[in-house]
Amino acid sequence: MRLDKFISQQLGVSRAIAGREIRASRVTVDGDVVKNSAFKLAPEHQVEYDGNPLEQHNGSRYFMLNKPQGYVCSTDDPDYPTVIYFLDEPMAHKLHAAGRLDIDTTGLVLMTDDGQWSHRITSPRHHCEKTYLVTLDSPLAEGVGEQFAAGVQLHNEKSLTKPAQLEIITPTQVRLTISEGRYHQVKRMFAAVGNHVVALHRERIGAIVLDPALGEGEYRPLTAGEIASVGMS
Repeated sequence: MRLDKFISQQLGVSRAIAGREIRASRVTVDGDVVKNSAFKLAPEHQVEYDGNPLEQHNGSRYFMLNKPQGYVCSTDDPDYPTVIYFLDEPMAHKLHAAGRLDIDTTGLVLMTDDGQWSHRITSPRHHCEKTYLVTLDSPLAEGVGEQFAAGVQLHNEKSLTKPAQLEIITPTQVRLTISEGRYHQVKRMFAAVGNHVVALHRERIGAIVLDPALGEGEYRPLTAGEIASVGMS
């Protein structure tokens, strides 16, 4: 991989900015300053930016995508277009979503070909928090925040939901943070308290927040810090 592309991916900046940082002598390879943006990195090279090591992740790829409505989070689907359509990457079909969204839900989707990494997001054992912006059909009833904090009973479920955090923005728009991933959980939680979700947008997975610079259908590589944050949960 070219050095400027690697720096761009690791820092979450454009190739032009990455090239500028390289020319400014802020990047070293195996301890030596390299000012050539086209320098070819080998897997064994040790790269540092301002003295901070940047890891090459054994060829694994990690992206965030701002998913629009109308797309499913599978690699292939006979009936609906998939999020793979947006990824202008070699062998894009080898990428999968680490935590899917429903076809009508928008927002943050993480795409990777690293199965162990995505398992740390989706496995109930890791309690990876996810935050959603929720638009409701009716004004929120009194006491729902307390109910969600205590856990609610979903239809056809044996156990209560784990404690969830509710932030009220307006009477019909809230921000909900959950730490589990039951089937259609957010919609079912509001149904359990007599309301109906009319729009759902995921803003955060763990420490990874949807980049506000990404329009619908746009994506970017994750930074080294974002990738590493998943292993910290």
